[in-house]
Amino acid sequence: MDASVARQLRFLRAYTLVSTTLLLVLGLAAFTRAGQPAKQRFTEIDVERINVVEPDGKLRMVISNRPRSIGPIYKGKPFGYAGGTRPGIIFFNDEGTENGGLTFTGRRGPDGKFQSSVGMSFDQYNQDQVLYLQYADQNGQRRMGFTVADRADVDIYDLVAERDSIMKLPEGAARTEALRRWQEPRDGQPLFAQRVYVGRDVAKSALVNLSDRSGKPRVRLVVDSLGRASLDFLDETGRVTYSLPDSGRRSR
Repeated sequence: MDASVARQLRFLRAYTLVSTTLLLVLGLAAFTRAGQPAKQRFTEIDVERINVVEPDGKLRMVISNRPRSIGPIYKGKPFGYAGGTRPGIIFFNDEGTENGGLTFTGRRGPDGKFQSSVGMSFDQYNQDQVLYLQYADQNGQRRMGFTVADRADVDIYDLVAERDSIMKLPEGAARTEALRRWQEPRDGQPLFAQRVYVGRDVAKSALVNLSDRSGKPRVRLVVDSLGRASLDFLDETGRVTYSLPDSGRRSR
């Protein structure tokens, strides 16, 4: 046998052996991955964002840091403003539309002053938040509380699109008037009306406000920073019509 032919045969045998071995390894690896359980356990992971999705790919929950945080999503479509501003957790409904979340911030600036906030909210269907807990602190000027609100039955995607269209108009009287009309109630319902607030204000008073459908306070219960308690009833103009304790009792 010619020496060159022998070398070629040896090469072909070696090539066949290596190729067969690689195919076996790849096949075994594929089989092993396919046989692995769907549930995995990790002692610790570092991650910048986690998307929890349905089998069809619709978002159900996003957990992220600030730079990778998601902007508003309506039925799977971004709208309103870009992401990158809401570190925390955002929830989505069955249709892939945002319907609440938990966000938080907090930092001290170069001037030594700090700001901090935490909010957990739940949205009206195809609208914005109507039930939420909030804490906001501007260097010690802090407010915290629980809010129940009403919102007009108008689709938030259409509402934002209408506003964005108005904002494209040149600055001036026409745009100002268009924004005023945009902010008006829809079918008698304001775009937003706070109905119940229970919390603590920046004056260090504990308070409960109950408001009408227009968002105007009608009952106000307050315990101020000095421990004085009062209960006021108001008309739709904000005038106090009855108070407890009354003026005579307060002067004693």
